Amino acid sequence: DLAKYDLSSLEGGIMAGSPCPAELVNKVVSLMGIKGLTIGYGTTENSPVTFLASPMDNMERKCETVGYIMEHLEAKIVDPTTGEVLPLGMKGEIMVRGYCVMLEYWGDPCKTSECITKDGWYKTGDIGSMDAYSYLKIDGRSKDMIIRGGENVYPAEIEQFLHTHPKVKEAQVVGVEDVRMGEEVCACIKLVDGQESSPEEIKAFCKGQISHFKIPRYVLFVTDYPVTVTGKIQKHKLREEAEKQLGLKRK
Repeated sequence: DLAKYDLSSLEGGIMAGSPCPAELVNKVVSLMGIKGLTIGYGTTENSPVTFLASPMDNMERKCETVGYIMEHLEAKIVDPTTGEVLPLGMKGEIMVRGYCVMLEYWGDPCKTSECITKDGWYKTGDIGSMDAYSYLKIDGRSKDMIIRGGENVYPAEIEQFLHTHPKVKEAQVVGVEDVRMGEEVCACIKLVDGQESSPEEIKAFCKGQISHFKIPRYVLFVTDYPVTVTGKIQKHKLREEAEKQLGLKRK
């Protein structure tokens, strides 16, 4: 309950850790009166920020991107399969190089060589795209990508859309086992306190607004998500819990 706090002296703040839906960014600015909100992106292995928005950026940039590459660092978007550098605007794996990249995983040279190339590029495992001004848009983790009937589905895109539903407090999307399609889209939704909804209502909200193959086949309503000690949502555990609840079994 922010109303009981005097936040009039608050000048700025940072949002990071996972993609921030536009509705959440606007709500934070409105309720807290933050004048200089910035959005950041990085990984623990990158010390940990590599992209950062300017407090002067407009709200559209803050809602749609995680900022631009920081000084003295390099970034590129590559095809996850071939390693080929992709043109601006195309989705691929985000790679970073520079002073921020860790030396190694302690005592684990195999894992280190999997993540850091011989010429110093760190493979983040995240999928995204960059524009001509080096602003980065995150589409999700490569390992979280859902392959439904040959179509690549990025959970973050669906999550962002679901956050526009007035009854949705938080949404996480995972791929669950499906015999015919390989994987199906499952939305795990936290509702706003005091609200009620149904899978049919959520699906009807999506119809005609996002591509048909991105509409969740399954909608589960949850009270919490499995998280790491740092508060990040564990998608693999969430997927396992969803499949168990749905009576599905991943091979």
